[in-house]
Amino acid sequence: MTNREPPRIEVQRTFPLLDQSLYNLRPEDATFYKELTGIEDDEALKQHILGVQAEAYKVAPYAFIYLFLFIRRRLSVLPAYQQVVRIGREWKNPIFLDVGCGFGNDIREVILDGFPAARAIGTDLRQELWDLGHELFKSTPETLPAHFVCGDAFNPEILAVAPPAYKETVGVPIPNLSNLISLNPLCGCVSVIHTTSFFHLFKEDKQLRMARALAGLLSAEPGSIILGAHTGAQEKGVMNQVHRGVEVDMFAHSAESWIAMWDGEVFEKGTVKVDAQLKEVSAGEGGDERYPLLYWSVTRL
Repeated sequence: MTNREPPRIEVQRTFPLLDQSLYNLRPEDATFYKELTGIEDDEALKQHILGVQAEAYKVAPYAFIYLFLFIRRRLSVLPAYQQVVRIGREWKNPIFLDVGCGFGNDIREVILDGFPAARAIGTDLRQELWDLGHELFKSTPETLPAHFVCGDAFNPEILAVAPPAYKETVGVPIPNLSNLISLNPLCGCVSVIHTTSFFHLFKEDKQLRMARALAGLLSAEPGSIILGAHTGAQEKGVMNQVHRGVEVDMFAHSAESWIAMWDGEVFEKGTVKVDAQLKEVSAGEGGDERYPLLYWSVTRL
């Protein structure tokens, strides 16, 4: 581990001490963890997860770690997930990119459903989280041959804004994924880009910049997709929330403003299909708290 000062997310205002009472592993998530870790005993699995959480919180005191959101399956619940599975199983040399991948949970999920592990890439600000993912899931770089690019996605050396690829640029050469140190060589090459609980960490102008940067990575092949979920609102604007001791002050899009951003501002209007659904979801067991989550996908036509 490093002695560097842990980075703090600008929208998160409070950083409480860990609370084991927030642990709640749903049956569907327990099945996933038991399959990958080989730990069948519920209490042993809990202690294993708590140990990794404690290590992770030292280097990344983020709400998704504090609230145990990392133990929930996030990718397979997205409405467009079956398109991701189809791409992984049927397309030639598909590439899956998980932005803000954390421990690599979602990469492992899509690999279990047939996406080639050697064609999967994760990227995050902290190398330590990716390394702890191996501890969490009892894997190694040999048993999980997915790739990882460490860095700040707002650093142009890691991810620059490039115009989207269109039909005339189909067939761009695919780089060697084994030695990537930047996402920029992937311009116009990525079949699936997933990013959940990521966009809402940034202000409106940064969300637009990130959307444009990801659009430049996406393949022009019809069916290529960017998808995810994050906090949304009935009307776009800044919202303040306090959930179980974590205070956040974030900018949230509405379904309508999110669609308008992608179809017209990011991509040429009419070249993508954008789906966005705002749903009230439970904040966890044992309470009535609910929060608005925007489920979305952007598909090349």
